[in-house]
Amino acid sequence: MATTSSTTQVIVFTISLLLVAFQAVHADYYRQRPPVTPTPYVPKPRVPLPSPSPKPVYRPPTTPTLPAGSIARLFLDPHNALRSRLGLYPLVWDGKLASYAQWWANQRRYDCSLTHSTGPYGENLFWGSGSSWAPGFAVQSWIVEGRSYNYNTNSCDGSGMCGHYTQMVWRDTKRLGCARVVCENGAGVFITCNYDPPGNYVGERPY
Repeated sequence: MATTSSTTQVIVFTISLLLVAFQAVHADYYRQRPPVTPTPYVPKPRVPLPSPSPKPVYRPPTTPTLPAGSIARLFLDPHNALRSRLGLYPLVWDGKLASYAQWWANQRRYDCSLTHSTGPYGENLFWGSGSSWAPGFAVQSWIVEGRSYNYNTNSCDGSGMCGHYTQMVWRDTKRLGCARVVCENGAGVFITCNYDPPGNYVGERPY
C-alpha cells in the first residue's frame, strides 16, 4: 500500500515538473524599460554663425528591393500586412538583425531549444517538429495570438499567449531580421525573428 502511495506521489511530482517546464519554454518575452536618467545641462560656448551655403537637395533614403519569394519577403510581407490593417508603419528588412538572428539560430541548431538570446532586440521564437516548417507558418502562428490580446486591459485573455503578436505590432519597431534552421538529429525546425527598436515593455500598449 505504501509503495502505491509513493508511486502516485512520484507521478504527480513528475507531471508538475513537466507543466512548469512547458510554461517556461512557451513563455512570452517581455522587458522592463530602463529608467531615464536626466542629462545635466552644460551651456555650449557661443560660436559665430557659418556663412550661408546653397540649400541642399533632399533625397529620400532608398530601401533595397527584396526579390519576391526570398526568405526576407516570406518573413516581412505577413508582418507588414498585419501592421497595415492596424494603420502602423511597415517594417524594413535589416541585414544586421538578420545576421544576429542567424547567429542565434545557429546556436540552437544542436538542440532546437526555445531559449531567448536575451540580446538588445525584441525576439519571437518558433519550433516545429519535422523539417518542412516555412517562415510564413511561423509568422501566422504568432499572428493568431491576436485573438487572445485584449487591448482594453492590455493583456492576454485566459491562458492564451499574445506576446509574439504584440511585438509584431509594436508601434515604435522599425526593423526586422529573421532566420530559420533545421536542427540536427531530427530535432525539428527553429525560427527566430528580431525587432528593433524592441517592444513588449511591461505596462505599455503596443499601439
